[in-house]
Amino acid sequence: MSYSNAYAPSAPELPESFVQQQHDGESRYTYAYPSYQPTQQFSSYSGMFSPETHPEIVRSFESADRNRSGFLEESELRQALSLSGYEGISNRTIRLLLFIYKIPVDSLLRLGPKEYVELWNCLAQWRAIFNRYDRDRSGKMNSTQLRDAFYNLGCVLPTSVHQLIVSQFDDGTGKTVDLCFDSFLECGMIVKGLSEKFRENDPGYTGYATLSYDVFMLMVIPFIATYD
Repeated sequence: MSYSNAYAPSAPELPESFVQQQHDGESRYTYAYPSYQPTQQFSSYSGMFSPETHPEIVRSFESADRNRSGFLEESELRQALSLSGYEGISNRTIRLLLFIYKIPVDSLLRLGPKEYVELWNCLAQWRAIFNRYDRDRSGKMNSTQLRDAFYNLGCVLPTSVHQLIVSQFDDGTGKTVDLCFDSFLECGMIVKGLSEKFRENDPGYTGYATLSYDVFMLMVIPFIATYD
């Protein structure tokens, strides 16, 4: 898939279980969104999307675009994703998604139809990865499951880095840190995005890269600029 924004990480590869479900005739949408119910009604927004766009994507965009601007801003994107089965996405994650998927030349944090389709389809693949490693179907992912998921994404993190990531979601109660899908999506997008940016400067995959200060800042800031 070709992304409109250079900061958006590539979508993770689908797990084998998902590929098998596709062979068995199961829809990618029912796999990613358990509450998904297909709709076939005509939409006045259809002309804004390519013909192959799934009608559920069009429906959620149209329902959330309250001012009929043809764009989704922060609160509207939250509603659109909620309609697609992503309830409880944090404000911080919503802003991160807006920042890395927005139209590059647009100074406003908002998504048009093309960007929304890219995000929507990519989230389905992140959901598939989360479901694969949430083996007990608790809706949570522990530290070991997170490490395995990162490995699947091609990110072999040092123990110190992994522990640092997990500590960011520690609520201070002393309980075991478990990540919900929202937290997994946030840290997964950042880790995969930064790893891909680093590899652009390490073509030999040596694990080392020489970066100028400007390149370093341009690589990191987009992924942390939306933090509270």
